[in-house]
Amino acid sequence: MIEFTIWDILRNLLLATRWTILLSLVSFAGGGAVGLCLLFLRIGKRKPLRLLAKYYIELFQGTPLLMQLFIAFFGLGLFGIDVPAWLAAGLALILWTAAFLAEIWRGCVEAVARGQWEASASLGMGWLQQLRYVVLPQAMRIAIPPTAGFSVQVIKGTALTSIIGFVELSKAGTIVTNATFQPFTVYGLVALIYFALCWPLSKSSQILERKLNVAHRNH
Repeated sequence: MIEFTIWDILRNLLLATRWTILLSLVSFAGGGAVGLCLLFLRIGKRKPLRLLAKYYIELFQGTPLLMQLFIAFFGLGLFGIDVPAWLAAGLALILWTAAFLAEIWRGCVEAVARGQWEASASLGMGWLQQLRYVVLPQAMRIAIPPTAGFSVQVIKGTALTSIIGFVELSKAGTIVTNATFQPFTVYGLVALIYFALCWPLSKSSQILERKLNVAHRNH
């Protein structure tokens, strides 16, 4: 019987952690881009586009991420399209992340005092100019803490992708446990690695929230 040292276990888990980090970065970057488009549709002046963005957000916020992963992985397979696990995981997480980021950012835009819109309008600015030069710079400052905080949810959300076969940290934990028969050690290390990834982001979100003190500077 092969003996596994703590280092053997940790090394394999760290190798899988790179896929967790990569998937998190792709999901956050892609979700941010799609979320920004949704934000403009959501706060735009055209009602059909506002409703389209609203229903998209409600759909992805109102259904479990696990189900979205299943649909992305098995749904296209029903039409004869073979979808790799990493592609389905990335696609589902991007769409899920976009829905939440769009709503977070919409709240930040609406937190900007109404007088800022009126003051910029009095200067003859159009809607896009108001957004670009007056509202968005202030909204971005408000959005930094909740956006950093939500990135923790994205990292933890990657754990669900193991259900469709994507080998990230939690899936690697299961594989290593089956090989070593040391579940307490393996999952203890998995929990520590997740903590090492998420805690700095949670802490930075709290620090930024205190530092920017946005709730009082905009009123």
